[in-house]
Amino acid sequence: MDELAVSAGADPLAFRLRHLKHERLRAVLEAAVERFDWAGRRSRVKGSEAQAVGLACGTEKGSYVATCVELSVDRNAGRFKVAEVCVAFECGAVQNPLNLRKQIEGCIIQGLGGALHEEIRFAEGRILNPRFSGYRVPRFRDVPLIETVLVDRPDVPSVGAGETPIVAVAPAIANALASATGVRIRSLPIRNREFRSV
Repeated sequence: MDELAVSAGADPLAFRLRHLKHERLRAVLEAAVERFDWAGRRSRVKGSEAQAVGLACGTEKGSYVATCVELSVDRNAGRFKVAEVCVAFECGAVQNPLNLRKQIEGCIIQGLGGALHEEIRFAEGRILNPRFSGYRVPRFRDVPLIETVLVDRPDVPSVGAGETPIVAVAPAIANALASATGVRIRSLPIRNREFRSV
């Protein structure tokens, strides 16, 4: 979606809102960007190679998510760090807000793992990291500030919250990196070296 926005010369949020007809997905997107202050942060980092923001949204299993991220980029060193993740989530009527927030935060951390670290490595038909000691998952130092917005829909039956919050993490990070570096990442995990300055 961001690539289409770039082709149209449009802000990625404005482009999505112009074409998004689904009311529930639109509601989480609007809630996320409001809490994140998308407009303010985007204007602050626009054109910067040192900081960037990105967003993504999606739906899975009857629930809806929108994610905004801010990250810092050291292009010369070929490194970046996710500083903040803001998620708006809707799964119908919220039954237990505290448990739901914890579930969403766990999903965000799991999404960071898949986006940034987790992979099974192979060589000559063998797995190179067959033990958990060799399989990189997020650690405390990897976890950014996480902010969660619950969009309660008491008029809609509750659905699960177990996996949907994961789906927008990696695309939001990739969109932020593309905004800062001009490099579009198309595979996971995102490798720091993929956007190093030449």
